[in-house]
Amino acid sequence: MTTGAPTSPYTARRRRSRMRRYLPLGLAVWLVLEIWLLTLVAGAAGGLTVFLLLVAGLVAGSVVIKRAGRRAFQNLNEALQRGGSPARGGGNGLMMLGGLLLMIPGLVSDAAGLLLLLPPVQKAVSRFAENAVERSLRKAAPGSLGDAFRQVRIHRPDGRVVQGEVIREDRPEPGEHRPPLTR
Repeated sequence: MTTGAPTSPYTARRRRSRMRRYLPLGLAVWLVLEIWLLTLVAGAAGGLTVFLLLVAGLVAGSVVIKRAGRRAFQNLNEALQRGGSPARGGGNGLMMLGGLLLMIPGLVSDAAGLLLLLPPVQKAVSRFAENAVERSLRKAAPGSLGDAFRQVRIHRPDGRVVQGEVIREDRPEPGEHRPPLTR
């Protein structure tokens, strides 16, 4: 006779998503590619050139992030002074991501960061990201965070917040008798 907790049929292990499965591999490939390109450039142009490229990327990335942050703050101030709600990102988020990629040491990340600074690329990436979020919200499981966002968007498309309080009174139905809580 065995004793122990009964096993539930719902304890089966869930499959990992493709992103969780391949993300570590992609990061490892990216890291190896960055190191290989830096050694290739160092062999062709010298170590000082690689160092200057890395410093230039760090400085350019910090300037881009500072500028995008300042622009986002100005947009927020203007929107609040008008009495309206702040507009959506306006490309500042992608601009900051481009600056961050410039700051990460490596030539591939620098190239990706420079590409993200181009307005046509920003529009394409923004459109792709919005579509991806929409797709994931559409197939969100009930009770998940994505489902909560979808419900909020369905029920409050204008974004207004209604303050309130829910008061639940547990009164017995007529003819129903409940014993007292204390004796």
